[in-house]
Amino acid sequence: MVLDTVKTLPYLTGDLAGVGGRIKVRQEDFFVEELPLYQPSGEGTHVYALIEKRGIPTMDALSRIGRALGVSRREIGFAGLKDARAVTRQWISVEHIEPKRLQKMELERIKVLGLARHSNKIKLGHLAGNRFVVRVRDLNTSLKSAVGRAEAIMAVLARRGVANYFGPQRFGNRNDSHLLGEAIVRGDYERFIELLLGLPDESDTSEIYVARTLYEQGEYKKAYKAWPGNFLNQRQALRVLVVKGKAAAGVPADAQLKKRAYNRVDKYMKRFFVSAFQSDLFNEVLAARMPRIDEMLPGDIAYKHANGACFQVTDAAAEQARCQAFEISPTGPLVGQRMIRPEGQAGEIEERVLGRRQFQESDFRQMVYYNVRGGRRPLRFQPRHGSVSSGTDENGAYLQLAFELDSGCYATTLLREITKTDTLY
Repeated sequence: MVLDTVKTLPYLTGDLAGVGGRIKVRQEDFFVEELPLYQPSGEGTHVYALIEKRGIPTMDALSRIGRALGVSRREIGFAGLKDARAVTRQWISVEHIEPKRLQKMELERIKVLGLARHSNKIKLGHLAGNRFVVRVRDLNTSLKSAVGRAEAIMAVLARRGVANYFGPQRFGNRNDSHLLGEAIVRGDYERFIELLLGLPDESDTSEIYVARTLYEQGEYKKAYKAWPGNFLNQRQALRVLVVKGKAAAGVPADAQLKKRAYNRVDKYMKRFFVSAFQSDLFNEVLAARMPRIDEMLPGDIAYKHANGACFQVTDAAAEQARCQAFEISPTGPLVGQRMIRPEGQAGEIEERVLGRRQFQESDFRQMVYYNVRGGRRPLRFQPRHGSVSSGTDENGAYLQLAFELDSGCYATTLLREITKTDTLY
């Protein structure tokens, strides 16, 4: 790869053999169901609908529903984004609408399974967790052996926890979202535009590879036409280079013009990139703490699983029993102005990772501008109601894993422990 940004993250159960295999061979192999934060009361102006979607992103589903109802997508409430290559169930809300209109919708790959009323709109984060049922195919061992391996790994993960890495979907198809985010934080607009529009990579589709190559050659007008229409940010940025700069073939755009192109990129998308940079730093610190994610160190900032509160650990030995009971966990940094820094041994580990980045106060101000303020995140999470089974269908043999995770935890981080591979798809 041109970017060469793939990082190998250590396993917690590296001493236990994995089962190999792939997930999402079929949409039905990956099932996700939201666990709502609260139940609808049955009264109110907001109509809640439980939808099931197959093989489409959440935002695409909301757009289709909005068009069918004649309302803006922004008027539709939802708690979280769900996998596209999957069968997923989640609650949405629409205010001041007749429930029958939702019930009668006939949309391809979207079903309404239930309706209720409530007094408020569903908002991002109104989510207790998710229930997963995942089938793993193309195993590297027999079904009987795979079940035994998976059960042994699940037992360790239930006891010690799963490393709370941000999953690969956080970093985009090219695994470069965090690099774009770092360029934003540093105010390096030229680097941002280079990453957004150039650097063709073997992982790109043929269309995008051509578009990025044309940008590299200074053919901005041709690059603009080559980008597929749904890549609005890339096209908006290139439009500035073509129209404002009147760029000729082979003539590079100057720094000021690239800053103007940067300013045309959607602010929400920039916030996503900055959050990805924050996530990458967390993963680095977590990797440095592996495999001691179930051990409190002197100076740690501990996370209370019951309510999400954090506190400074003054006596690590005294807190270890609570850690083993999964009442508390050590945390890692979500870099930003609100981040509390650990002390002692925990602080030394964190500083070794973050110190290499040499953050300035101006960097934190940039993060605040994009509403990325920082905090702490537990280094581990505990899967609940885990089970392992196997079966065979018309597509062959499979290992089936079922479990529940809290909101914000990535199923892929659990699955990679069981498969021992990062190429799950």
